[in-house]
Amino acid sequence: MILEIKVPSPGESITEVEIESWLVEDGTIVEMDDELAEINSDKATLTINAVDGGKVEILASEGDTVAVGQVIAKIDTSAAGEKATTEEAPKEETVSREAVTTPATTHHYAQGHPSVSAEKLMKEKGLDPQTVVGSGKDGRITKADVLSYQKTPAPQAPPPKEKEGKKEARPIPALPSMSNGQAREQRREKMSSLRRKIAERLVAVKNETAMLTTFNEVDMSAIKSLRAKYKEKFKETHGIGLGYMSFFTKACAMALMEFPAVNAQLDGKEMLFYDYVDMGIAVSSDRGLVVPVIRDAHLMSLHQIEQSVLHYALKARENKVTIEDMTGGTFTITNGGIFGSMLSTPIINPPQSAILGMHNIVDRPVAVNGTVEIRPVMYVALSYDHRIIDGKGAVSFLYRIKERLEDPSRMLLEV
Repeated sequence: MILEIKVPSPGESITEVEIESWLVEDGTIVEMDDELAEINSDKATLTINAVDGGKVEILASEGDTVAVGQVIAKIDTSAAGEKATTEEAPKEETVSREAVTTPATTHHYAQGHPSVSAEKLMKEKGLDPQTVVGSGKDGRITKADVLSYQKTPAPQAPPPKEKEGKKEARPIPALPSMSNGQAREQRREKMSSLRRKIAERLVAVKNETAMLTTFNEVDMSAIKSLRAKYKEKFKETHGIGLGYMSFFTKACAMALMEFPAVNAQLDGKEMLFYDYVDMGIAVSSDRGLVVPVIRDAHLMSLHQIEQSVLHYALKARENKVTIEDMTGGTFTITNGGIFGSMLSTPIINPPQSAILGMHNIVDRPVAVNGTVEIRPVMYVALSYDHRIIDGKGAVSFLYRIKERLEDPSRMLLEV
């Protein structure tokens, strides 16, 4: 029986995807649920899995843009098992099945084939995959193999011997090679559909919104003291660490309920307000930042927020964040401080109207009651759409966050 592997719909309004890579070769015998290919949609990278065991026939190439519902491969189930029988082959029946997709995780690679992260790292280092020995399953090259790889230097010729009775001229030493013997090359890489869509959305936000950014600074002394005092008890009670993100999420959620315009969106000629907060939290993955959404963040306690943040951080690390996880946020927080950023102007995540940027915590001189003290300070930035949020509302919203962070007891007492 022949099964057709069709491109499934990754989400509402998505009509086409890009085939980023095939994880099997044409003619490979696969089992049910084996991963066949990675596809890029506008919002995420997904993996297509085999709906049954058999021999794979690939019908589309890597880098192709294909429509949702298009047949990109076939599986001959009569070839499943150890070897095809030499008896009369059963009559082939063509059956159309929609492919199963899962977020991109562990892959099946041919021997010597690099994983996605290993291939990217080899390109950055200018390494030839044929020179790197893979230690992964079936001989695949892993990121660890690339990191541990050291190119064997070419043997150097011995210096020439001087003739007796005649002093030869001193040889001129060669110039040092800064490329370790590697060629100085350039390369071009096709942008993935996900990266192209991100670029289009960022440009659209800049062109289609009246985006402004307001800044403030937060004295983090109280939160640092609170964490130091209760972090062990917090972990013992709730089984999870106490980080800064839960404080910011709680402070933002409370402020959003107080300033509903910051939590609203433009819908044509109307303003759409929400009586709840679905908080988008930007987290890092191998493929860049993704923004999963914590639903009903305004109802959560600190430990519930911490559990949600950890849940999505682990999913992002394993490339398991789904489109549903990233859909429907009303406000976003992004933390550039974990990468060392001191100050930045975050770009609004459409169709939302505002985004809060966190930054690194640095000891700075601060005037306190007429004296100068060294305090841990974080700069915060609120980018907002001036079409729906006026300057007074934006500044007041950010100052309310500052007040609650500098006096965390206000969050506990909800004042």
